[in-house]
Parts: sequence; C-alpha cells; structure tokens
Amino acid sequence: SLSPSQFLRRQQVLQLYRKILRAIREVPAEADRRYLKDWAREEFRRNKDATEEDAIRMMITQGNMQLQELQRTLKLAKS
Repeated sequence: SLSPSQFLRRQQVLQLYRKILRAIREVPAEADRRYLKDWAREEFRRNKDATEEDAIRMMITQGNMQLQELQRTLKLAKS
C-alpha cells in the first residue's frame, strides 16, 4: 500500500499525464499528435517503476516545464 506522500505524488503524476494528453489534443497535425502521444506514453511508462522521491519530483518538474512549452507553442501557432 502507498504512503500518504507516495499517494500524493502518484496523483500529481496522473494529473500531469492527463494535462499533457489534453494539450496534445490541441495539436493541429494528426501525425504530430500521434508522435507526441506515443512519446508521452513511452516517457511515463519508462519511469513508472521509479521510487526515488527526489528523482520523481524532478521528473514531475521537467514534465510540467515540457507541458508549459507545448502550451506556449500551441498558443503561438494559433495567434
């Protein structure tokens, strides 16, 4: 069973994953959408067994930065 901090961390990871997939839906080109979705899925799958607290925190931070970059790029593409 998960400790409270592991539970919260897991919630953060799932929330980040959902936000990334939602942002990817906004990508206009289907080939790019598919590529980004595969990339995100693979990235999360590759790190699913991570247990080191600091490493997980760092990956969440990195993921949020990549999400913001994607959102910025999409906003620029629309303007």
